[in-house]
Amino acid sequence: SLNYTYNQVDKEPCAYINEQRTFKGYVRKNGDVSTRNEIWIVPTVGCVNGITEKLAERLRKETGCQGVDSIYAWHHNYGCSQLSGDHENTRKVLRDITLHPNAGAVLIVGLGCENNQPEEFVKMLGDYDHDRIKLLVTQKVEGDEVEAGMEILRQLYNIAKEDKRIDVPVSKLRIGLKCGGSDGFSGITANPLVGEFSDWIVAQGGTSVLTEVPEMFGAETILMNRCSNKELFDKTVKMINGFKEYFLSHGEPVGENPSPGNKAGGISTLEDKALGCTQKCGHSQVMGVLEYGERIETDGLNLLAAPGNDLVASTALAVTLLMSGCAGADAPDSKAAQNPAPKVQSAQNKTQQSQSAAQGTKLKLQVDGKNIIVVLADNAAAKRLIDMLPAGINLNDFNHTEKIGYFKNKLTGDGAPRGHAPKAGDVCVYVPWGNISVFYKDFRYTDDLIYLGHVEQGLDILSTQQSDFKVNFSIEH
Repeated sequence: SLNYTYNQVDKEPCAYINEQRTFKGYVRKNGDVSTRNEIWIVPTVGCVNGITEKLAERLRKETGCQGVDSIYAWHHNYGCSQLSGDHENTRKVLRDITLHPNAGAVLIVGLGCENNQPEEFVKMLGDYDHDRIKLLVTQKVEGDEVEAGMEILRQLYNIAKEDKRIDVPVSKLRIGLKCGGSDGFSGITANPLVGEFSDWIVAQGGTSVLTEVPEMFGAETILMNRCSNKELFDKTVKMINGFKEYFLSHGEPVGENPSPGNKAGGISTLEDKALGCTQKCGHSQVMGVLEYGERIETDGLNLLAAPGNDLVASTALAVTLLMSGCAGADAPDSKAAQNPAPKVQSAQNKTQQSQSAAQGTKLKLQVDGKNIIVVLADNAAAKRLIDMLPAGINLNDFNHTEKIGYFKNKLTGDGAPRGHAPKAGDVCVYVPWGNISVFYKDFRYTDDLIYLGHVEQGLDILSTQQSDFKVNFSIEH
């Protein structure tokens, strides 16, 4: 660790004015605003992951997610056999997820004998909306705990599905800032772009949050000297030195952060990476410094204590509504784990998805003797699909937008470009569920979709099917 001196820099003139813009969002009872309206199932301990996944799957099939954006179970492996600060960090992050405004309703599912005692955990929520956050302790259920959970979820769903978007000020937005896979150009392309966006959000009265502390090493004084007061400077010094001392106490070097991929992309030192990292928060003053799991109290630019690991940092950003990420390398990020804050990715050399129908392998989908022809993209996910064929599966309608189904083994997105705004006819993988989706209507951009190909012929055959129906998938020769 180092000794630092507070040399506050003058506040730079902002290039942006408050434009009084609005966006369509949901306003919660406590005044928080969300960009999504979802139903979440939050386990207090990993022992109930199976139950929560079953509950989420049943509610999705029963409702088709009509009136809500999605239904998730936030599985994790913690909540027991943890001590002191480790245990408290788990509880704080689960609290942040439970109170996240993107959840229109939440069912907390506990086991009953875990360290993270369900009733004590609920006390951490403070003054919460009792109509929209419910608790189920499975060991207290006499009978079928899944049926007991479904009864509660149906009540929550009936409340959440009635929520409507209204105009809300952009000042309510809270944006998380992180990296994906930096290279030598990140600090002069994608990162400064995200920094401009951060400055614009702050100028509107909103909030941005920069994390991944070890990636600040070497450029930390830039952030320290932008702290709006000495107290925040001292907190920033404590945050930086705390991480350094952690590494040193375990006999690890402080400056070994750049990964092999970073180095292959042209980053030679940690200082190179740090100078790129700090670009993501623009030129705004630092108005807040947060511990891991701590909730935002101050608008403007905040620094958040979390490591460079994508999964851990993204989870810590549960205090934000959206994440703005930068990827120099063409690397998939951690979205497969699902994140409370949806991610918007900025990439300077991301491999373009092949949308061409000219040269891809063709699939034949047979429905009642009628053929639908799909031209596949050239990516890893499409190749894995080919390896699973021939196969017959059932498809059913989802959200009056797409037909979805499940192969014997889940489809995965490893190694394929993530994020897609599907058009009618697009065939995709939805990574969190591992299903195949054939869209017969346009849909919004979604981080968790991977483009597989496009229906060249026969989309009307699929779109007119009213209930579950059998589809045989094979290669068209």
